[in-house]
Amino acid sequence: MARSFLSIERLTQQFPDGAGGTMTVFENATFGVEKGEFVCILGHSGCGKSTIMNILAGLAEPTSGVVKMDGEHVSGPSLDRGVVFQNYSLLPWLTALKNVTFAVAARFPKWTKQQVIEHSTAFLEKVGLTGDAIHRKPSQLSGGMRQRVSIARAFANEPKLLLLDEPFGALDALTRGTIQDELINVWSQTEQTVFMITHDIDEAILLADRILLMTNGPLARVAESVEITIPRPRNRTEIVEHPNYYAIRNHLVQFLGQRSKELSGMSSDDIDQRPQSVHIDKTADLDIQADAMHENPRLRAISE
Repeated sequence: MARSFLSIERLTQQFPDGAGGTMTVFENATFGVEKGEFVCILGHSGCGKSTIMNILAGLAEPTSGVVKMDGEHVSGPSLDRGVVFQNYSLLPWLTALKNVTFAVAARFPKWTKQQVIEHSTAFLEKVGLTGDAIHRKPSQLSGGMRQRVSIARAFANEPKLLLLDEPFGALDALTRGTIQDELINVWSQTEQTVFMITHDIDEAILLADRILLMTNGPLARVAESVEITIPRPRNRTEIVEHPNYYAIRNHLVQFLGQRSKELSGMSSDDIDQRPQSVHIDKTADLDIQADAMHENPRLRAISE
């Protein structure tokens, strides 16, 4: 079997439990992410989602297991992996533009100053920031505008892997929706690989190609990989009309509301390490019904 672009193999994280022993947050997490794929991970607090994100970013070391990206072991931070956090993480003494150019200049040291500025400005425009706004410091920007800068900076660096840690969690619903649309537009243009943590089921369905589901911690594991069988481009006002939308949503709600707890606390030694693949497609049922009606049309009363 060919290895995925991002390969997580039997990843385990343990921490001291304060009583002289250890607590296993998650155990033998094993999954892959393909190049150019947008994957979201869902699970209750305490299952280790952010810990997995930190390991992928090179900000933490696992107790055991291996992470490989493009065939190379992941160890320590790298410009090949960009991270967008919930709290923006901008340099407060720099303008929006300079926050981006600072990162781009580090990523592309041979570029001229003008190249760096043009490249950075283009990505700020992609997330809807133009004119005077790009010359303001973070304290002069709204929360939504700060997160746009963070997203522009991450994409402008052209990392092989973009990690998003609940990037819209602190935003109001209207701003959240707008930036979600801008994120997916930039992603569709750059074809970068994205791995995102979210607690929002509807957000995950809108954005992702696949959704990974984790059981509750401790001893959490990645139990399912749910394919989002809704074609792109997706529109938030139209996606709910697709036959697969509520079928997928109900499956996710049922897992997080019931099965994640039922499957929690189980040692993974005796079970398949890779998540179970889930493919839900109600359009196939509709096609069968349509064919049946075409072959056996209903009788109609005819008035003379």
